Amino acid sequence: MEAASRYVVIDGIRTHYLEAGDGPTLLLLHGGAPGDCAEASWERNIDALATRHRVIAPDWTGYGGTDKVRDLADPLGRMVRHLARFTEVLDLGRTAAAGLSMGGTLLVRDQASAQPLLAVDRMVLVSGGGFSPDNAARRGLRGYDGSLAAMRQVIAAVFHDPSFAADEEFVRRRHAWSVLPGAWEFAASLGLRAPAAPDPPPAPFGRADATPYERVAAPTLVTAGAHDPLREAGWADELAARLPQGRALVFDGSGHCPNLEESDAWNRAALDFLLGG
Repeated sequence: MEAASRYVVIDGIRTHYLEAGDGPTLLLLHGGAPGDCAEASWERNIDALATRHRVIAPDWTGYGGTDKVRDLADPLGRMVRHLARFTEVLDLGRTAAAGLSMGGTLLVRDQASAQPLLAVDRMVLVSGGGFSPDNAARRGLRGYDGSLAAMRQVIAAVFHDPSFAADEEFVRRRHAWSVLPGAWEFAASLGLRAPAAPDPPPAPFGRADATPYERVAAPTLVTAGAHDPLREAGWADELAARLPQGRALVFDGSGHCPNLEESDAWNRAALDFLLGG
């Protein structure tokens, strides 16, 4: 099944998204690493998920085919508000949702807020939410210089299986997404800090996570890779324990992206959970 590539203008921002399948709507939110976008994050999942769901996978502002618009005062808040308007314009109503890395973190933090902007019935997080350490692997991603060699290093850090970094076509595809007009500049702006700003590490990495996860009402499956260099061991179980209806599932052969590295097993687990299992 091939996902349709579509565009919609949301408050003046041309927004790209993928759509596939029929059934209850499932919103897929991609990660924030260099080269990430809806297709990159979910290329091994959309077909399987679309057998049971109407899958809607937008590109966040600044990523993929969506306009490279940056709110320097409230960058993450603006991204979530834009996503909420996207769901309103498409009249999605209440949905299930899955978020990878940054996408999962923004999703669960919205659901933990006093007034969530997204109407979500059920969630799957992939390496998102909880405390994110400011470690060498994370700094390597933030130091991405836009070169093909640097993209190969990013992939080698994020994926536990070395075949991903050895796959020339995979590396070149990710690299092409990372250097779309405005994409590198947008990502680089994440590291901008005023002279009077606090010393590194910049938020949200390396700082205590004060998110009130106990507020999250939606049943949530927290999925993680046992060899994720961007997270601390045991983080998924700790996060799931704080969610009123949370459970954790760790994939032994994966790094930061178990939905891609162990896609068949992840797809089965996600579908089972989203269908009430």
